[in-house]
Amino acid sequence: MHSISLAAEAGYAVPPLWRILTKSGYFIGLSGAIGATVTYAASIRPALRAPENNSDDVAVMRRRTAGYLAWAGVVLLVAGYFQLAARLARAGKGMPFGDALAPGRIWDFLLAPAAKGAWIAQGTIYLVQNVVLVLASAALISLFFGRARRRLNALALTALPLTLAITLVAAVPATKPKDAEKWLDLLFTQTHIVSGVVWVGGLVLLATLAAARGRLSEDAGALWADLWRRFAFIALVCVGAVFTSGLWMSWKHVGSISQLWTTTYGLFLLVKILLVLGMVTAGGVNQFWLMPRIARARRDDATSSLLHLTLRHFPKVVWAEVALGIAVLAIVPFLSGSARSEAGSPPAVSSGSVFATGAVLVLTLAASLYITVRASDALARRTTAATS
Repeated sequence: MHSISLAAEAGYAVPPLWRILTKSGYFIGLSGAIGATVTYAASIRPALRAPENNSDDVAVMRRRTAGYLAWAGVVLLVAGYFQLAARLARAGKGMPFGDALAPGRIWDFLLAPAAKGAWIAQGTIYLVQNVVLVLASAALISLFFGRARRRLNALALTALPLTLAITLVAAVPATKPKDAEKWLDLLFTQTHIVSGVVWVGGLVLLATLAAARGRLSEDAGALWADLWRRFAFIALVCVGAVFTSGLWMSWKHVGSISQLWTTTYGLFLLVKILLVLGMVTAGGVNQFWLMPRIARARRDDATSSLLHLTLRHFPKVVWAEVALGIAVLAIVPFLSGSARSEAGSPPAVSSGSVFATGAVLVLTLAASLYITVRASDALARRTTAATS
């Protein structure tokens, strides 16, 4: 406890409540929009197009997906407005958050001229970002209406690049980065955000859709087996991207392992790391225990077993991942500053050895993910052989 108080005295400041709520809400909005549209495009849409699917099951899934995407648009729009007000409150010296909610003040903030030395005004960047946000939200919200739902594919695929652009446009620097390391900071930060919200948002969408199992036929197990298989690949890619970008960001902000428990920033980062590892563990349960059994049931044409595995057992583990993912988003607002600055450590300086070490770690991670896929496939084949 003494070390924590010393870290706090060294410069860590707990963000105000409005900052915590607006930032967490913003990432929840991004998760709902980006995660849902990416998951629909890469997992749900191709699974639904399989010719052997029951047409009634496809209709239920499309209707539930459209409703989810529509609500995701509402959440994104509301969260985006509060996040914009929060940006104004932080930019305005001593401005209360309540005052920053006024549309007139926000408009003045967006039209403010560029600062000296900037190539573009910061407000202009936020203006473009929020125009894109409104367009993405409008495309999603239109799915509340019956006629628009018949164009689910077109609207979801239109919203997909727009939702991605929301975070990418906001990351555009108003002043040109001075060196390559700053560009890497931007690249890895956006990689971390996008992969994280796709992972969490996709899990929430699929867990929500699985709750409609009572309206599906007994043949829906095959559809969901294909759906879980496709999303497992997406999640695996996201895990690799989260860990790779997380390594860079941790190195930039943490000077030593001990700073994870001797600084306030480090403690919050440690909690986040443990939560992410919990998500990975839950995903491993699905990958190594449930997926092989689902593959066996599908090959044996065991309809009832397949339905039970895909729509009862699997979603239970996914909901555990969802709870951990939401906890991660709740931690994000507390990661301000760095453990290095709290501990008085020098800033991180890149070098050839640093990049070489990073490359080795990334290759090791890629190899472990590849082994994970191969091991899961081997378990599925072994399970099938043992029962044949």
